[in-house]
Order: sequence, then C-alpha cells, then structure tokens
Amino acid sequence: MIDRLVGKKVVGFKQSFKAIKSGKAKTVYVAKDSDDKIHKQVEEAAQENSFDIVYIGTMKELGKLCGIDVGAAIAVLINE
Repeated sequence: MIDRLVGKKVVGFKQSFKAIKSGKAKTVYVAKDSDDKIHKQVEEAAQENSFDIVYIGTMKELGKLCGIDVGAAIAVLINE
C-alpha cells in the first residue's frame, strides 16, 4: 500500500480532468466510493490518453494519500 503520493499532483475533479485532457497526467487515482458520473468521465478520458488508473478504496484514503485532511474523488500525478 502507498503511504503518500510523491511528486507534483493535482487533486479534485476539475483540475485532474484538465490535466488528463491536456495530456499532462502520468497516473490517475480514483476513489472507488466517488460518484459514478465522475468515475465514467475520468476513466474514459484516461483510457483515451492511455494513462494508468489506480483505484483507492475510499475518498478519505485518497485525501490522506494526497496529504489533505478531506476526502478526494480524483487525484493525478503530473509529468514533470
């Protein structure tokens, strides 16, 4: 299990979706308990751009991995 996402990242749907669509993403993290609508949009965009998708159990866990005190539905590691 990962303790913390290391590297430049964006957290949250809007910023993550922009990074995916613009091709700047390296790895996409999706919380399994996030909204289905968000899942589908992010998965489709990530697959179109051939980015790896890693599923994390809960939004709370993903938030903790990102170093924030609230849950996160989506996070993206950015190519530097």
